[in-house]
Amino acid sequence: MSAITAELKDRMEKTVQNTSKDMAGIRTGKASPALLDSIRVECWGDTLPLRQVAGISAPDPRMLVIQPWDQSTAPAIVKAIESSDLGLRASIDGPLVRIPIPKLSEERRRDLLKLVRKHAEDGRTAIRNIRREGNEAVHRARKASEISEDEEKRALDEVQKLSDNAISEIDRILKAKEAEITEV
Repeated sequence: MSAITAELKDRMEKTVQNTSKDMAGIRTGKASPALLDSIRVECWGDTLPLRQVAGISAPDPRMLVIQPWDQSTAPAIVKAIESSDLGLRASIDGPLVRIPIPKLSEERRRDLLKLVRKHAEDGRTAIRNIRREGNEAVHRARKASEISEDEEKRALDEVQKLSDNAISEIDRILKAKEAEITEV
């Protein structure tokens, strides 16, 4: 039975990690260098990821600062950011490129809250499906006389405990993301 619960625990942990990763990818009004991961800059006769031509930092929650390795690439960086689908404006300020991050509108906040709640519910549903599969495996083992009734009861309790822990972790992640989105 420990093999079944170990597999269930692993699958539930992966589901929680995927849910967390999905929520982390949702852009809030907070500056994050990860926001620019998809930007590619045309320079030196090639198209390169922004991280390969400049350092990116977030000195405060409403500002991203880019420091190009080569100052001649700054105009290309600005052009790449402004032509992206992020809707951001960039400006050259001496040796740096600055990108102010606009505040989220109330309507956009509501949309993002719906989206993170959907991701959380998808994660909870996946956990419940894993729990159901685990319970079925325990019942099959009992019917095949591989385990006793007491072992079946203990295994079912363990599966429920794993499920409860995974769902509470998803709820914790959701609560943190909701707080981040509603923060003004």
